[in-house]
Amino acid sequence: MQASMALTLASYRAPRWLPGGHAQTLWSAVLARRHQGPPPQWRRERWTTPDGDFIDVDHACHEAAPDAPLLVLFHGLEGSSASQYAVAFADFAARQGLAMAVPHFRGCSGEMNLAPRAYHSGDYEEIDWILRRFAATRPGRRLLAAGVSLGGNALMRWAGEAGDSAGRVVDAVASICAPLDLAAGGRAIGQGFNRLVYTRVFLSTMVPKALGKLAQHPGLFDADALREVRDLYAFDNLFTAPLHGFRDVDDYWARASAKPHLHRIRVPALVLNAKNDPFVPAASLPRAQEVGSWVSLWQPGQGGHVGFPSSLAGWPLPGHVWAMPAAVGHWLLSPQQNTRRS
Repeated sequence: MQASMALTLASYRAPRWLPGGHAQTLWSAVLARRHQGPPPQWRRERWTTPDGDFIDVDHACHEAAPDAPLLVLFHGLEGSSASQYAVAFADFAARQGLAMAVPHFRGCSGEMNLAPRAYHSGDYEEIDWILRRFAATRPGRRLLAAGVSLGGNALMRWAGEAGDSAGRVVDAVASICAPLDLAAGGRAIGQGFNRLVYTRVFLSTMVPKALGKLAQHPGLFDADALREVRDLYAFDNLFTAPLHGFRDVDDYWARASAKPHLHRIRVPALVLNAKNDPFVPAASLPRAQEVGSWVSLWQPGQGGHVGFPSSLAGWPLPGHVWAMPAAVGHWLLSPQQNTRRS
């Protein structure tokens, strides 16, 4: 990896042997190398939520100075600290001497949460509570936040909602391959190859977890109807939307989308999306005139969904996925990102 590439992905190009968004997505998730050093080890901490539920937070166990910046990573749909991007970010944090934590959204840590709810793409109140708790743990330490896919939309939704107050909590934020227009992303993942592959993978864990939630809290929804869902639109309409206070899936996707709120952000923010992301149509990506001066847009033509694979010099296969965490991490750490803009 060339040093110049590690500092930006705005002009990223995938290896020639990985053409197309699907290949760049699937190879990165399954086969590419995730870490340069030893695999990360995690220390788990359980936090009680304001409503009496819990989340599990995984802290990377590598050495970091007491005053080192803390990188908080919000995972994507059905993700965790074991996701390939979380491992790659932890590897970057270890090499840079940063502290790092991955807070799991409710029900994503391997244990069912207690409340009659789960998690969703626009849960900015949960993001606010998590980030403020991290900030209060060690006042004065630099706090950096990144979110991947669903986690990126939720983080940007928070940054827009928080406005001027966000800068009193975090120094900078970044979203990675987030479907900032949830309706456009929902339509894309419900069609063709996406429906056959990605939708099936997501529903294979989401449906059993929802049925587990129903066992905890009988009467939440119709179990037979849930077993019949074949796309995320139907799942969100039956489960996600009503459990989290939305009228229906269309209301949820409209109100939870971060894109209409990007112009309200008043903290340095990076928004990274590949134009060939199978989940996020290029036509739905924010344009410069829609985001305001605090937001930097990186929209390379290639990269897939949370992919951005690269080849090692002299050894193309299996490739690696640490270019993206390095680029995003260096952006978050860059001092010029943390100056007020006009």
